[in-house]
Amino acid sequence: MTTALHPDTGPAGSSPTPADDPARQPYAYRRRPLHEPDHRRLPGWRDVTTAEWESAQWQRAHCLKNTRQLRAVLGDLVDDRFYTDLQRDQAEHATMSMLLPPQMLNTMDTSSTEAFYADPVRRYMLPVASDRRTDWPSHPRAARDSLHEAEMWTVQGLTHRYPTKVLAELLSTCPQYCGHCTRMDLVGNSTPAVDKHRFTLKPPDRHAAMLDYLRATPGVRDVVVSGGDVANLPWPRLESFLDALLDIDNIRDVRLASKALMGLPQHWLQDEVRAGMERLAAKAAARGVQIAVHTHVNAARSVTPLVARAARALLDTGIRDVRNQGVLLRGVNDTPEALLDLSFALLDEAGIMPYYLYMCDMIPAAEHWRLALHEAQDLQHAIMGYLPGFATPRIVCDVPYVGKRWVHQPADYDRERGVSSWTKNYRTGLEAVDPDALQRRYPYYDPIYTLPEAGQMWWREREADAFTL
Repeated sequence: MTTALHPDTGPAGSSPTPADDPARQPYAYRRRPLHEPDHRRLPGWRDVTTAEWESAQWQRAHCLKNTRQLRAVLGDLVDDRFYTDLQRDQAEHATMSMLLPPQMLNTMDTSSTEAFYADPVRRYMLPVASDRRTDWPSHPRAARDSLHEAEMWTVQGLTHRYPTKVLAELLSTCPQYCGHCTRMDLVGNSTPAVDKHRFTLKPPDRHAAMLDYLRATPGVRDVVVSGGDVANLPWPRLESFLDALLDIDNIRDVRLASKALMGLPQHWLQDEVRAGMERLAAKAAARGVQIAVHTHVNAARSVTPLVARAARALLDTGIRDVRNQGVLLRGVNDTPEALLDLSFALLDEAGIMPYYLYMCDMIPAAEHWRLALHEAQDLQHAIMGYLPGFATPRIVCDVPYVGKRWVHQPADYDRERGVSSWTKNYRTGLEAVDPDALQRRYPYYDPIYTLPEAGQMWWREREADAFTL
């Protein structure tokens, strides 16, 4: 991967700086209006009206769940080899079942089969067998629940991982399924490669237990309400949970996690949802509580006028902020240009704050997406100084048993073997009586194919420990 900005590279549509200009900047900012691709260019949607397209119900009803449905929409815009490649991945490798809203497919480049293969959104939403690595498809230390969230459940679905913050997984479904999903062990349908775990308690019982725990635990002030994706929970049930959450005196921050703000913006533009968000925002303001929505956009081409409308509609309800938590993915956003294009599209055109960029977690079959730590460090360095400080996304490594750490925070880093060591400054419930928890060093691992030959040989000698699903 090239992490240095090319001296003549700017956003699409900008004029390159002459190569002989000694004052040229590595990245040339040019404001670019957002573009909503015309869905009628796709054979299967030629007769779909604008009103249908902007209907959340229509979008959900026409999500693509298999190769046959994709072929019916794209027709011969894409060669048979792609459909065969996709079918093979779904049958042999995929950790997430296929679920793709029309909105997301429409942002992909369908001008040719080659362009479709190369499209950054396609790369993580419609992975194919030829994308996967054959030498190291999974890291030997990969894990289904790579962040060990279930080990830290205080009640089923409520992860108390940080001293003052919890994660409430209200459901295990989404409007769309990302190939790199960090919760691939729980979220979505089972695939031939992965038999998913399931919540055993009924949702009302789980949600009530979560609220009871938070009432009894005054040290928690911050709740991330997630899943799955909160856009898949019927609005009355979501509002009821959030309304009860706002009645708990110690809760001061509530964050709703929804990739659907990008993948299904039509959901957040519905009258029922907007009216409900206004009620919640008003109650939160009266109590001095901050509500924000966190979405997940990985590529600038995903930021369209509909996404901007949905983000601004949310801000108009009175919530505190709309923020983006993207994931660093090879072939998707692994260049400074791609990250800056994404950040400026979010900030300037959609009113979405660039917030975090996570390194892809160490789940099975994800090595072709993951970057080495030093690559992430180079990217963080490359994007500094272009955006306002408050809107410069922090690139973080979510270290198992530790939590989010800036990529420049390892205690040490063996680049030959691709092993970084990290420390922590707090205990989770797992280490409540562990006297060495704050002195221990916790490992994180680079993709093995990125290592020098000596490092790869070191790992090959330990292949007996290789990961199996």
